[in-house]
Formats: sequence, structure tokens, C-alpha cells
Amino acid sequence: MSAIRILIVDDMETNRVILEQIIEDMGYQPILAETGEQALGLIQKCMPHLVLSDISMPGMDGYELCRILKSNAETKEIPVIFISAYTEAAEIVRGFDLGGEDYITKPFIPEVVKARVGVHLHLYESNRKLREMNRRLHASVNAQLSQIEQGKKNVLYALADAAAENAFFDKKYTKRVGENCRVLAQSLQLSPLFEDRISDSFVDTIEIAAPLCDIGNIAIPREILQKMSDLTKEEAAIARRHPIMGAKLLSDIYTDKDYNDFMKMAIDIAGCHHENWNGSGYPEGRSGEDIPIAARIASLVIVYCALTEKRSYRPALSMDEALAVMGKDSGKKFDPDIFRIYCKIYRQLC
Repeated sequence: MSAIRILIVDDMETNRVILEQIIEDMGYQPILAETGEQALGLIQKCMPHLVLSDISMPGMDGYELCRILKSNAETKEIPVIFISAYTEAAEIVRGFDLGGEDYITKPFIPEVVKARVGVHLHLYESNRKLREMNRRLHASVNAQLSQIEQGKKNVLYALADAAAENAFFDKKYTKRVGENCRVLAQSLQLSPLFEDRISDSFVDTIEIAAPLCDIGNIAIPREILQKMSDLTKEEAAIARRHPIMGAKLLSDIYTDKDYNDFMKMAIDIAGCHHENWNGSGYPEGRSGEDIPIAARIASLVIVYCALTEKRSYRPALSMDEALAVMGKDSGKKFDPDIFRIYCKIYRQLC
């Protein structure tokens, strides 16, 4: 006997016996239920491949049984064939509206039952194989997209590290920026001022997006980035273009298919991390809430990381010394609400 199971639901014993014999003659395994309630119990124990159900039964009728099966993700694909004495078009249409696959009127003819059952079992199996193929295809495409995205990120991080090296930044600079942005963002989550705007996903994203903040430096001449003396007016203007260059580089490779908000946030940070709260920054002179919150967080962290690492022209400042220097720019360069929270957690930064 085949492993294919056919659930027969009918309150009349005579009908169940006849249908049982028909199903056995087809080589399939019949499962018998007298009521809709009993049928649901059997389905939980042993999932059938097809359901043959009477409509008029005491308690739960065939329509309700079909509705329940079709509303459940685990059973909605099981074909339901109604077998009933109802011949009114409205009754037949009602069964189809509920998701029933077919309708056989009583008194039924064994050859018709076999033909209908065979057709719908074939369709069921074909659809099952199609769903499985689609699932595998979807998983394969997602895996390939994930590899492409990771490859893209690896290239961007390599460019960001090269840009940091060109500017004589410490080798750990970009990693510190990401880790410290995460710590500060997590702290903002606990504040009523920011809890609605900073999700767990935001925290995860800013950690991997913030290290790309100065990627635009890759387009700035090394002699300008590494100049020990003051920059000329022309050189300063060139250096100040790195936010524009960085945002453009990221925007050129951004697509709507990029996973989560990584690229969008990276573009915001690269383009706006030199904007100041009071509007005195560059490149656009944005101010206040017009500056993306990710860029406001990154702006503060970038200054902290720069002050607390050794540069060729000065020693590294301590955490407290950096706090004192940055405090002068609260409400000017930095969002004052973010700075107040930074003051509470700055010793947690690396």
C-alpha cells in the first residue's frame, strides 16, 4: 500500500465504507473520521495528502472544516474535495469560495471519485515540488546576494582603511569608530528622547556603517592629508570635499536591493559627519534635526576617537581631557542631548 494518505470525513458509515474501499483499490491509505472535529484531531497526528469530506454533518460541517484547513499555514495546501448530495449552484460555489478544490455529488460513482482524487493528488504533488524548487531557488539567490553584499562591504572597508592610512590615522581608528558608535547608540536607546528612533537594528547597522565615514579621503591627495603645516585656503577647500566624495562613492554603488539600511546609513554618515548642530559645518551647512541622527552620533564619536589617539603632531588625550575639549562644542558642533548622554557613558568607550 502506498504511503499516500486520504482522509475520509463522513458521518454516514455506509459512505465511509464505500469510500474506504475505493481508496484502497487505488493503492492509497484511507483514514476515517465521522465528524469535522475528529478529522482535525487526526490531521494533527497524521497529515493527509488529500481530504474527502461530506458537507452536511452534525457539529462542524464540511464547509467549516475546509475553512479551518485553508486558514492554517500547515494545512492550507491540502486538497479538499467535497462529496455531498447538495446540487444547488450556490452550495457548490460556496465550497470553492472557501478554498475547496473539487465537488462530487452523491450518489457518487467510484470511477469518478478515483479520477478526481488522482487528478488532485497529481496537482498536489506537482505544486509541492514547485514550492520546494522555489524555496531552494530563493535560498540560493539569498545566499548569492549575501555573498555579493559581503564582498561589497569588504571592498568598502578596504577603501576606508586605505583612506585612514593616507590621513595618518591609527590602524585601529575605523574599528574604534564603529564600536564606539554602537556603545553610544545603545545608550541613547535608554533615553526617552531617542528610544523611539533607535532600534536594535539601528545599533547593529551603525556599527558597520560608521567605519566608512571618511572613505571620501581616498579621493583627496595624500600630500594634503599628510601635510604637517597649516593647509592653504585652496587645500582646505579640497580636503573639505571628502564628505561629498565619500557620499557619492557610496551612492554610486547603492541599490534598493542592499540588505537592511547599511548603505543608506553609510551614505548619511559619510556625507554629513562634518555638519554641525548650529549650522556652521560643511558641506551643506545643515543644522539641528536636519542632520541625520546616525551622522550626529558618528560626528561626536569621530572627534572622540581622533582626540584620544596619537597623531604625528600631538600626543593622545585622555578620556577626561577629550571630554573637556569636546564640552566646548556641545550645542555648537554636537547635538546637546547626545552629548549629555555621552558625558554619562564616555568611560565605556574604547
